[in-house]
Amino acid sequence: MIRAILIFLLLANTAHAGAVRLKDLVEFDGVRGNDLVGYGLVVGLNGTGDGLRNAPFTEEIMTNILERLGVNVNGEDFRPKNVAAVLVTATLPAFARVGGQIDVTVSAIGDSDSLLGGTLIMTPLNAADGQIYAVAQGAILAGGAAAVGDAAEVVQGVPTSGTIPSGARIEREIDFELGSLSTIRLALRDPDFTTAGRIESAINREFRRTVAVMRDSGTVEFDIGATRTASTAHAIGRIENILVEPQRKARVVVDQRSGTIVMGDDVRLSRVAVSQGNLTLRIEEAPLVVQPNPFTDAAPIVIPRTGAALEEEPGVSLAEVPEGTSLSQVVSGLNALGVSPRDMIDILKSLKAAGALHADFVVR
Repeated sequence: MIRAILIFLLLANTAHAGAVRLKDLVEFDGVRGNDLVGYGLVVGLNGTGDGLRNAPFTEEIMTNILERLGVNVNGEDFRPKNVAAVLVTATLPAFARVGGQIDVTVSAIGDSDSLLGGTLIMTPLNAADGQIYAVAQGAILAGGAAAVGDAAEVVQGVPTSGTIPSGARIEREIDFELGSLSTIRLALRDPDFTTAGRIESAINREFRRTVAVMRDSGTVEFDIGATRTASTAHAIGRIENILVEPQRKARVVVDQRSGTIVMGDDVRLSRVAVSQGNLTLRIEEAPLVVQPNPFTDAAPIVIPRTGAALEEEPGVSLAEVPEGTSLSQVVSGLNALGVSPRDMIDILKSLKAAGALHADFVVR
């Protein structure tokens, strides 16, 4: 049986939450990264490359690369075991300039066993518009190890995926002029009307005039022209470190696979009573074999013998929980009674179904 893990993260009550920098609460409209992807070839593998009969696309790209280098391999029986086809992914940061370098991730797409020791050959990286924005090349740092024998194999980590730090060089810039914006929207990572209102007030206090307007729970519009600052970048730099006290919804997050429970101290319960117990069914098979008499042709007789038992462990009963009791107090009581994490998850589900748990209940 896998041992469950119980973790209670009692977050500070939202009424007493600490102030957070504005840059940690919002995303600035247009200031974001862009995803890049490319299809390339890894060489130099120690016999762990793609089987070209099972991955014909590897042979195709290898042939194309060699022909561009002036090597004609058409019609040749060329089937090396030290090459592998890969997908290369990266993120082009905001305001990245030509000549800069970014990290890339390399992942095998064929039947290669490992990318350890491989080198990525020059691979163009395209954005969603189909344009090439970077070119990747370099030695791969794989995050695993694999050993294969005649009758067994051992794999630790994921040797078919790796990274190349600073492995791509930027060749094209994103066409975005921050200085041309007269207004910019601040998008809250966790939309909330109260938090958006506090952001609006904090920005207006900073400039001592109305330069920010809350549009909805997830958007605050910032009028850069009304700030009388030197540039858009100066205005953003002035507000991104403003401290704002966020207001968040009460939430309980449950991971059934690991038995992890994360909750906030602001979760509240209505008046409710809880009773919980475990029912265990045990079935054992112990067949009895009766041997025939000696020197006879009779076959042995198998007599089935089954033992079944139904056991009910003592349950946990709670008196009525007073109105407004925090969930952390209830959890402390359940812990004192020795309730397991798995049973705790079942109790929380039942409380939510009964309408007594006043919080977002997220199950993963």
